[in-house]
Amino acid sequence: MGTHDKIVVLGLVGQFPLAGMAWQLVHHLVGFRQLGFNVYYIEQTGTVLYDPRVKSRVNDCAYSVHFIAETMRRIGLEDRWAYHDGLTGQWHGLSERCIQELFTSALCVVNLCGASDPKVLTFPPRGKLLYLETDPVLSQIRLAQGDAATIEFLDAHDVHVTYGENLGEDDCPIPLSHFAWRKTRPPVVLDLWSARFDPACSRFTTISTWRNVGKDLSFRGETYLWSKHANWLTVADQPQRTSQQFELAVGIDSPEDLAVFQRIFLHNGWALTDPLSVSQDMEVYREYIQGSRGEFTVSKDIVVRTRSGWFSDRSVCYLAAGKPVVTQETGFSKYVPVGRGLFAFSTKDEARAALEEINGDYLVHAHAAREIAREYFSAEKALRKLLHDAGL
Repeated sequence: MGTHDKIVVLGLVGQFPLAGMAWQLVHHLVGFRQLGFNVYYIEQTGTVLYDPRVKSRVNDCAYSVHFIAETMRRIGLEDRWAYHDGLTGQWHGLSERCIQELFTSALCVVNLCGASDPKVLTFPPRGKLLYLETDPVLSQIRLAQGDAATIEFLDAHDVHVTYGENLGEDDCPIPLSHFAWRKTRPPVVLDLWSARFDPACSRFTTISTWRNVGKDLSFRGETYLWSKHANWLTVADQPQRTSQQFELAVGIDSPEDLAVFQRIFLHNGWALTDPLSVSQDMEVYREYIQGSRGEFTVSKDIVVRTRSGWFSDRSVCYLAAGKPVVTQETGFSKYVPVGRGLFAFSTKDEARAALEEINGDYLVHAHAAREIAREYFSAEKALRKLLHDAGL
C-alpha cells in the first residue's frame, strides 16, 4: 500500500468508558487492520465525560484516557490513539503534529456512532469522511422533518452509512432522504471470540439499558420511544412461562425505576446482576457472554415498531461465542436467517417457542449461532463491503 493506506476511526470510548463501547470500536479497528489498513483511533467530541464508577458526568479525563489506552493495548495499537480533552485543550496519546499528519494523509475517517461533529475537529480530514450510524431512525426522522441542525451535521460528511438495514423499504414507515444512504451490519472479529458450546451453561442473559430519555420522536401520527423499558415490561413474566433460567445486567440510574424493576423482575423469577461488574472490563464482559447459555433480549421501541432492520452489536458477540440469540424482531429477519441459532420474536408466545426450540437441541443451535456470525457479521465481509459501497 502507498501513502493512503490509513483509516482513522472516531469514537466515543472515552466519553462512555464501558466494555460494550470498547468492543464495538475494537471490531472495527481490528477488522480494518485485517483488511490491510493502518488503523488509528482519535476521540474529539468536545462533550463532558461519563464515569460509570460514579454514574455521573465528570470533568477529569484521567479514567477515560486510561480506559482508551488499555483498550488499544489489548489489540496491539497502544501507539495509535489520541484523546482530546475539551476542557483543557490537551491531547493525550499521539502528538498534535502526528494527528494533523493522519487527518491529512488518511484514505478515510470513519465517524463511528457520529461521535464527532465535523465542526469541532481540529484538523479537517482530506480523505473521505464517513458517517457510520449505529443507532438508526432518529436522524432519518429529523431529516424528513427538515431539522436544520441534522442536515448541517450530516451534510459535512461525504458518505452516509446506517445499521438500519430496512429503512426506506415498503414495510418500514421511515424514509431515507437527502443523502445516498448505504446500509451495513455490526461487524465482529471471530478470532477474538472463542466459541464455547457448553450445554451446562444454564442462564440466558443480556447486558442492557432500561430507560433512555430525551430522544423520543413523533412522526406521521406515531410516537416512538428511544428506550427499552416498555418492551422489557412486556416480557417480565417470561420465567413463569418456561423452565428456562434468565439473568439481566441492566443499568438503571433512577431509584424509582430501580424499585419498580426489582419488584417486577425479582417477583417473576429473574436473576439480576450488577451491570457495572459486567461492563467495566472488556475481558469480564467477554467471559460473561461466553459463560451464558444464550441471549434473551428486547430492543428500543423506535427500532422495533419502525421495522428498521437494526441488529445489536452485542447480540453479534453472543452469536460469535456460540450462544443462541432470542431477540425482538426489528425487521432484521429479512436479511439474516432465523430459526436456527438466531430467533426473532414479536410476541411472548414466539419467545417461549424459540427458547423451547433451542433447548430441544442446544448444541445444534449453538453451532448455528457461530456460523451465522461467520457468514453474516464477520468483520472482514462487513467492512470490505462498507468500503466498497463508500467508493473506497
